[in-house]
Amino acid sequence: MLFVIFSVVSCATISSFDQQAYTQTTSIKVDALNLMDLAKYDYATQENNVKEYLTKQQKIYEYEKNRPKNEITLKLWDKLLDKDGHLLGGFINRWGKESKLNETYIVEAKKLVDKAFDQISGLESKKIKPSDIP
Repeated sequence: MLFVIFSVVSCATISSFDQQAYTQTTSIKVDALNLMDLAKYDYATQENNVKEYLTKQQKIYEYEKNRPKNEITLKLWDKLLDKDGHLLGGFINRWGKESKLNETYIVEAKKLVDKAFDQISGLESKKIKPSDIP
């Protein structure tokens, strides 16, 4: 019986819950949404805030990247951070290129980024199944 339990646990396709990952994800979500609000200002005046945020983001990404059996979460992070995508990475990239972004775009982009962060933290807390993620 012990062998069967060990086999099932060792064959898990997703990492187990990690409180630190969950806490970091929810924390950086708040930072990201606050940063996005600043996109109504010239990027050049907010560049230090962007760099500070990107450093925090890089730290959590590195943490997630080095967790075992964490491929699904990492794919979600990759999608969120893709500079050519339509989520946070693309938002920051566009802000840098256009200098300022309009309020309507910021509000709509924040909704998408908020949902993406919720998927990552939801997966971490096991509130959603990996198969529920598009």
